[in-house]
Amino acid sequence: MESRVIECPHCGRKNRIPAAADGIPHCGNCHQPLPWIAEAGDDDFGDVAERSNILVLVDMWATWCGPCRQVSPALEQVARDLAGKVKLVKVDVDKAPKLSERFTIQAVPTLMLMRDGKVVARRAGAAPASALRGWIDEVLRGAT
Repeated sequence: MESRVIECPHCGRKNRIPAAADGIPHCGNCHQPLPWIAEAGDDDFGDVAERSNILVLVDMWATWCGPCRQVSPALEQVARDLAGKVKLVKVDVDKAPKLSERFTIQAVPTLMLMRDGKVVARRAGAAPASALRGWIDEVLRGAT
C-alpha cells in the first residue's frame, strides 16, 4: 500500500495520504478534509476499500481502455468535490484478476459504490462529472 501526496484545495499545502487509514484525511495545515484517492489490487483491496468508514467509489479500469482514461479526471474531480464524504479507489483490472472475477467485471470502466464493505450501487461506462456526482449524491442521501 502506497501513500499519495495530495495538495490541499483550501490552502495549497501538500499532504501525504495513506491508501488505508482509520478516519478521514485532513490537511495538516488548515485541517480541512482532503480528497482521498488510492489504488488497490487483489492483495490490499480489503484494507484500502472494504474497511473504509466513508463511502468508497471503486473505479475498475484498464490502462488500454480509452473511456477509462476519459472518465478518470471526472472521478478525481468528484473525489475533490466530496472530500471527507467519498474515497476514490482505483483498481487496474489487468493487475487484479481476483477482484475482476469476484465482482464479475465484464466491461471497463465499471464503477461501484461501497459502504461498510458491501456494494450498494454499480454502473458501467464513462459519464461526465455532473452525472457521476448526481449518482453518488443519491447514494449519500440513502436512496440506493
